[in-house]
Order: sequence, then structure tokens, then C-alpha cells
Amino acid sequence: MITDMLKLSGREVLGFVTPDLKVDTEFCDKNVLGNDAVINKYSSDEIELANGVGSLPRKNLRWELAEKMRQQGYKFATIIHPDAVIASDVSLGEGVQVMAGVVIQSGTQVGQDSIINTGALIDHDCKIAENCHLAPGVVLSGGVVVGKYSHIGTGVKITHYITINKNCIIAAGTTVHNDVPSNMLTKHRLKTIMDKVDNHA
Repeated sequence: MITDMLKLSGREVLGFVTPDLKVDTEFCDKNVLGNDAVINKYSSDEIELANGVGSLPRKNLRWELAEKMRQQGYKFATIIHPDAVIASDVSLGEGVQVMAGVVIQSGTQVGQDSIINTGALIDHDCKIAENCHLAPGVVLSGGVVVGKYSHIGTGVKITHYITINKNCIIAAGTTVHNDVPSNMLTKHRLKTIMDKVDNHA
């Protein structure tokens, strides 16, 4: 997805770094250059990095790699899919990734390295901290605050002026009407009603 977004935005992709594939393996029409050490062959003034490591709840590899590279002086590209709609006064931190079909309305701030995934809808004056992941189809009403390292699951709906504090996981499909304290895991309870069908001769 990230490679496709970069290409659609007219950016040149030099190649990929990963410990999982051999050097010169073809991947997404480009070659694997090696592991992370290859990055040091380039000056921080020559390249930007794009973080392709996925974001999963309470898994910090993505954020740790970003911090490691920044300590070495490198910067991360802020990547926006051309089909995203973003108001003119929205603030996006370095390394933010905004996927296809996203709408971000006026006055919203998105912190460094956060992911706004496919089809998320973010209304006015929301504040999303760094290192957050809003999964596909998330809906934030106006004035919602999301604390750092929080994961908002697929299809979650959060009503206006709610605060999700840091390091929270909001389970997929949940509707949130109240503030959520730090380090909380919400559980979505789905009640299934089965109708008994009687067959008559």
C-alpha cells in the first residue's frame, strides 16, 4: 500500500530494506537493497524513509524502528493517498500515512508516525497523538482526542468530544460514548440472536 501511494504521488522509490529477503530480490517492481544497515550508505539529506512495518496493538517494532532511524538523523516521508480529502488547515506530523478514502476535516491534528487507514472519517478539531493507528472505517466525531500509542480498531465509532487516553486498544466494531482511561482494552460484546425455525410436515 505504501509503495502504491508513493508511486501515485509521483515519488521515486529507490528500493526496500528488510532482514527477511535476500539482496536483489524483486519486490513491488523494485529490488531489496539489504537490511537496515544499507540506509547508512545514504546521507540523511539525500533520502527520506517510508515505514512499511505494520502496526498491531501493543507491538512497538514500527515505532522503535522510526525512533532508531531518527536518532541517526533520518526523516520519514509524510504520505497521503491522492484520493484522501484533507482540509487546508489540518496539521500532519512527520511520517504520518493517510490511506485511500480518508476524510480529515478542519482543525484536526495528527501526530508523528500515526496511520490513518483506509476509509477513516475524522471530523473537525480532533487531536490524534503520535504513534496511533486508526484502522479502516474508523469514524471520529468532532473534537475527539486519541492519546499516543492507541489502536482504534476497524469500524470503531467515537462520539463527539470523547477522549481516548494513551496506550488504549478499542476493539473493532465498538461504539464509544465515554472517555477511556489510559492502558485500557475495550471488549466488544456481540449478542447473536438465533431464531428457532420450526419445520411443520
